[in-house]
Amino acid sequence: MKRIEHGLELVIFNSRWLLAPIYVGLVLSVVLLLVKFVQEFFHILMHMFTASESDVILAVLTLVDLSLVANLLLIVIFSGYENFVSKIHTDNHEDRPEWMGKVDFSGLKLKLVASIVAISGIELLKAFVNTSGYNHEDLSWKVGIHVVLVVSGVLLAWMDRIAAGAKH
Repeated sequence: MKRIEHGLELVIFNSRWLLAPIYVGLVLSVVLLLVKFVQEFFHILMHMFTASESDVILAVLTLVDLSLVANLLLIVIFSGYENFVSKIHTDNHEDRPEWMGKVDFSGLKLKLVASIVAISGIELLKAFVNTSGYNHEDLSWKVGIHVVLVVSGVLLAWMDRIAAGAKH
């Protein structure tokens, strides 16, 4: 019976590798974002002298938005892989992010929420710069959703702080 239990535990433990293709898919998603970033950048470049100031600001905010989403994906890829699959061996490479290997699930959750709030903030800023493209109800929804995301982030951080205090 002990042998069966050990075999079952080995299968369950090794099942973490089923997540590896998901992380590879997320890496490919970063490539897709890069393609979209380059496409958007050249679109801005081609219309730079004919576009209005607000059009340029909106285009640059779109680039910032793409950058934030790519950063979010990298945080998920690095932290998720290291927390749930295997350590990433970089032999103390000088470019290894300082937070790699130190972000636990709680920290990952807070980083995700903070990134989502930042992305939502950029989208809201884009809507305010281009108010002619939105009606009052659309703007109200965007503000409401952003407020909910901010409050959710604060509540998650507060719950983590309470949980950390309870551990000590």
